[in-house]
Amino acid sequence: MDSVTQTMTTTTGSNALTSSFTTKKKDAAADKENLWSAILNEVQTQGSTKLPSNKSVLVLGDNATGKTTLIAKLQGVEDPKKGSGLEYAYIDVKDEYRDDMTRLSVWVLDGDPGHTNLLHYALNETNYAHTLVILTVSMTQPWGWLEQLNQWIKVLAQHIESLQLDPKEKEAARQRLATTWQSYCEVGDDLDPGSPVKRTMHNNSIDEDDLLPLTEDALITNLGLDIVVVVTKTDYMTTLEKEYEYRDEHFDFIQQWIRNFCLRHGTSLFYTSVKEDKNCDLLYKYLTHRIYGLPFRTPALVVEKDAVLIPAGWDSLKKISILYENMHAVKAENHYTDIIKAPPTRKAVSNRETEVQTEDEQAFLARQQEILKQGGQVRGESPLRSQGASAGGNKAGPRTPGSAGQSSPKKIDPKLTPATPGGEGVLANFFNSLLHKKSGGPAGGPAGAASPGGGMGTPRTSNGTDALMTAEKLAVRSDAAAELDRLARSVKKDIDLSQIKRKKSDVLTTNRFNTTPQNL
Repeated sequence: MDSVTQTMTTTTGSNALTSSFTTKKKDAAADKENLWSAILNEVQTQGSTKLPSNKSVLVLGDNATGKTTLIAKLQGVEDPKKGSGLEYAYIDVKDEYRDDMTRLSVWVLDGDPGHTNLLHYALNETNYAHTLVILTVSMTQPWGWLEQLNQWIKVLAQHIESLQLDPKEKEAARQRLATTWQSYCEVGDDLDPGSPVKRTMHNNSIDEDDLLPLTEDALITNLGLDIVVVVTKTDYMTTLEKEYEYRDEHFDFIQQWIRNFCLRHGTSLFYTSVKEDKNCDLLYKYLTHRIYGLPFRTPALVVEKDAVLIPAGWDSLKKISILYENMHAVKAENHYTDIIKAPPTRKAVSNRETEVQTEDEQAFLARQQEILKQGGQVRGESPLRSQGASAGGNKAGPRTPGSAGQSSPKKIDPKLTPATPGGEGVLANFFNSLLHKKSGGPAGGPAGAASPGGGMGTPRTSNGTDALMTAEKLAVRSDAAAELDRLARSVKKDIDLSQIKRKKSDVLTTNRFNTTPQNL
């Protein structure tokens, strides 16, 4: 019995060991299979995860702040085409790690306040949670930032309030933005850009107990949207220094003000220059980081005054106060427009082209016709002719009906015209009027007869000569006759010379055309 019992015990122990080994082997195989399944599932999950195509960007800002040019730069387009109202564009976004590509929709609203009613096409209940907003201001007009930014934040807030959004969705969007600020941490440059770790860092879950409280004055206005304030045309700073006498203190004052604005509204800040290609690539990477979760490893940049970069969640009042150390002539408490004043209006007007209003063609022609009619009826008198006539009248006293200005044109040599060089025609008219005075009134009227002009005739003597005629006047008449003859000869000589020159010119022209081809 003892041997049988011993044999049965040994057999039972052997079966137990065999069963245990088999079970462990099966468990190991199952674990190995589960490991491979997990790896395959992870690869499959990563391969099936594509960049979403329902994301969009809304660009707001005044006209001439560079909205269209900035988007064209992000697109890689060199010749931007500006539209009106609400423009649509898209930016190609590529994920190099997953070898995936999608299109980011971009809506650009015109700066005219009359187009704000088009906002519901770009931002509505459907894409509220998937939209990022860009607010643009230009460095060419820093004195307008206060009004512009406050106006567009007001427009955006009013539009969001008008949307029929679920209160829970609104609250979730605001909480997400607050969490982004609280969980912000800078990533060093020592991380390999190609490492998969860079892709998962933004997905790391942080317990609510580990979140830091919001810094002072942060997110006072929380619209639940990611907002990026972009200062364009920073290359204009050199012009502000030369023409408007801006100094480093002014730029520090501007920077501290806009950083305080961004802190209160929970926005990021970028200084860009498309002309000098400053921060444009970094802006593109930051947009893809905030929208698609792609990595962004560039820390905040505050050293260069024209290339500032402040990610959302980095800034604080303490960091902003560092700028106060270089501000001696101005204080941070000063009102913005008291320090950054708009230039005189005359400078702005000098750069604007004057608008020309064209006259209706028919009205213009009718007006010219009236002028021509008036010119044909009323003949203008030459000032020299009038002066000459009046001078002659003053010297000769009262005139007879045949005196200067009436009978003289009939007696003038046709060659002596008013167009004679040096005004000789006027002198000829004057002297000719003196030489051809008639001895009596019209038609041999008696002495003392009234002239046609209403004046009394010159008194006459019994022998028919003027009573006022003296030897001196006779000498003057002789000298005038001699001068008139000299002028006549001079004019005739000039006319002959001009005719000779014209004939010579005609002969030369005829010979030129008669020249044979062999002589050419």
